[in-house]
Amino acid sequence: METITRNQTKNAYQQALYNLIKWQRKQKESARRLLMDKGWMLFFAGILLGRAVILTSVSPFAIAFFASIWMLQRHVSLKVAIAILIGGITVSIEQGLFLFGALLTFLLLAGAFKKIGNQQKIVPILVFIACVTPRLITYFVQDQLETYQWVFTLVESGLSVVLVLIFMQSVPLISPRKYKKDLKNEEIVCMIIFLASILTGTIGWVFMDASIEQIFARYLVLLLAYIAGAAIGSTVGVVTGLVLSLADVASLYQMSLLAFAGLLGGLLKDGKKIGVGVGLFVATLLIGIYGEGIGGTFAPTIIETAFAIVLFLLTPESWIRKMAKHIPGTIEHREEQEQYLQKVRDVTAKRVEKFSDMFQALSKSFLKVDVLTQVNKESREMDYFLSNVTEKTCQSCFKKASCWVNQFDKTYDYMTEMMSELEDGTLQKRGKLLKDFENHCVKSKKVINTMESEISFYQANQRLKKQVQESRKFVAEQLKGVSDVMGNFAVEILKERKTHEQQEREVVEALNEMGFEIEKLDIYSLEPGNVDIEMNLTFYDYRGEASKIIAPVLSEILQETIIVHYEEVSPFPDGFGHFAFKSARQYNISTGVAHAAKGGGFVSGDSYLTMDLGNGKFALAISDGMGNGERAYLESMETLRLLKQILQSGIDEKVAIKSINSILSLRTTDEIFSTLDLAVIDLHDANSKFLKIGSTPSFIRRNKEIHKIEAGNLPIGIIQEFDVDEVSEQLKPGDILIMMSDGIFEGPKHIENVDLWLKRKIREIETEDPQAIADIILEEVIRTKSGDIDDDMTVLVAKLEDNIPEWASFPLHKVQ
Repeated sequence: METITRNQTKNAYQQALYNLIKWQRKQKESARRLLMDKGWMLFFAGILLGRAVILTSVSPFAIAFFASIWMLQRHVSLKVAIAILIGGITVSIEQGLFLFGALLTFLLLAGAFKKIGNQQKIVPILVFIACVTPRLITYFVQDQLETYQWVFTLVESGLSVVLVLIFMQSVPLISPRKYKKDLKNEEIVCMIIFLASILTGTIGWVFMDASIEQIFARYLVLLLAYIAGAAIGSTVGVVTGLVLSLADVASLYQMSLLAFAGLLGGLLKDGKKIGVGVGLFVATLLIGIYGEGIGGTFAPTIIETAFAIVLFLLTPESWIRKMAKHIPGTIEHREEQEQYLQKVRDVTAKRVEKFSDMFQALSKSFLKVDVLTQVNKESREMDYFLSNVTEKTCQSCFKKASCWVNQFDKTYDYMTEMMSELEDGTLQKRGKLLKDFENHCVKSKKVINTMESEISFYQANQRLKKQVQESRKFVAEQLKGVSDVMGNFAVEILKERKTHEQQEREVVEALNEMGFEIEKLDIYSLEPGNVDIEMNLTFYDYRGEASKIIAPVLSEILQETIIVHYEEVSPFPDGFGHFAFKSARQYNISTGVAHAAKGGGFVSGDSYLTMDLGNGKFALAISDGMGNGERAYLESMETLRLLKQILQSGIDEKVAIKSINSILSLRTTDEIFSTLDLAVIDLHDANSKFLKIGSTPSFIRRNKEIHKIEAGNLPIGIIQEFDVDEVSEQLKPGDILIMMSDGIFEGPKHIENVDLWLKRKIREIETEDPQAIADIILEEVIRTKSGDIDDDMTVLVAKLEDNIPEWASFPLHKVQ
């Protein structure tokens, strides 16, 4: 019973809380609809701008505000016009009449020029005329039209034109349909001028000896200084103080107070609201004492500051955070941008994953083969072949019924067996089969001749179907390769930049102890073998400290060899330097190549490739085109060109080679063959993969030991479907890899065992320079032929070495 009561109380509390939240949301929505959608906020702004007067009698705000509303939110322009007239009448009858005349003139002009296409360009002109006309008529009627009145009128009209341009940027910011979230600095300044103009309408309003316009001006400065810092805070103070001082010249010193308050408040914003409030209070004491002294007039200034601070402290933090999201440079704005980028990244990753799934599904659909009906399909195709043969031979034979009705099985077996022998080309060797069929069929020779003519069409049809099937497999492999690449790309997109506070603190402390000034530090990745760090530093005279000191320090902290990947240093003293640090590779590859064309020509059918794949892998390849000369050269170059493009896309090596084979075998009917000898070495762990397609063996020399690497794949382009044999080897520092074309391996004359001869020659070479080794091997092979070059020859040599950084790391602190 007690449990039931407790649950009922809990449910009642949750229901009450839900109703309260629902009521709050309803009230907020009602207030927003009332103030924004129905234009009552603009109505109140219109009253204050109708009252706004500067320089004792200049009133440029109202007509500029009405023109902006008429252009941007015409549905509330009547309400705004009434508000402006109400505000003007509260000042004086003359002010009300002037505003009525200006509004009427503007509406008449706008109606006259409504057919002009670009209304926004003529609005400033209409405002100028609408402001000039009632003033000149008034002065003309009062017979006061002199030089001063002309200048006064032109100044007022000019200010109206400037303000209409400012208000047209400010009004959209408070409109109900504001989709743009980021504010430019110009828009912020325009908004401040707009708010300061509204505050001008409150001049003369006093509460407890404190001026209302000064309270809200200081409150505005506090708000912006707290949100955006010293720069925006001081700017707001200057702009607001300038506009208010034009309305009341006696309080010109208020501009200095507001500017100084914005500067101090922005500098003390780390102290939260209390710190910003203290900034305003200090500015009030300093500027107030200087401007007014410690007499009786100083007390209202303190009261105004106190009211502004109280209002600022009572402002909900949630409101401030919402406003901060729209101002560039704030933490909230940056977080908002990061959230947006995160959403974009997630959406992009999901789209890429969907594309990957789509390509995966397409690949599977191409690979689907109805295995269960494969035998039936072959039997059906054989029946089609036999029906074509019997139609041309047995259809008109008098023994048709005897053969195909009474002895169907025997006749069918004879026909299928002869068809199988014809496909293999061994029918003429089967004498017994031919003799038995001759005894069985009265037209045996005609049947055999017909089958021999039909078998060529049958075989051509089978080759075409097989080629289509292989094309399907090729497309499926390509689609799967693209799917894998896109899947990996989606994973990379979703990798978030991690925070590394401890490492950042260690780096900053270590570099500060050494006297370096770090302006910015970004650690993107600390994954072993994939460290990525960027920093900005200030140098008076840069002498390579990044590679000599900073990179070794990072190596000591991260326990991994770090090098300078990129540096950009200002040529001026005390300039900034931007540096990027990345993981050094564990190993380096040095290469050498020697080649010669057949007969000493200039064009060799062999091509070679050495390429950094960019992900810590290094590829070496030799391709030998069929034959010699230019055509063989084009074949081998095309093979390596395709290999380079496919490997750089990130597709697996096996898929790349199968793709190249399919492309070369399907693109033409000519016999275009080429070999491919590919080695891919991981420079982080020295693991290497060898893929040999019709190529000669390679050799690895480790000290005096010679290790042979070979595989038995046919050359590329001969058959459409083949398995790529992959040989993996773990290399060690100092290992020398020798790859060669068949002109080298099969070239030496009068040598029975070329394999042993090459091993002995490689072992006897004393140098470890890859280029020298390649030259010596090529020279030795040519010497065995007495200088003749019977075939294209290529030797590609690579040496694996430890990557020793130029500068060693050192301990940061002395060992006690």
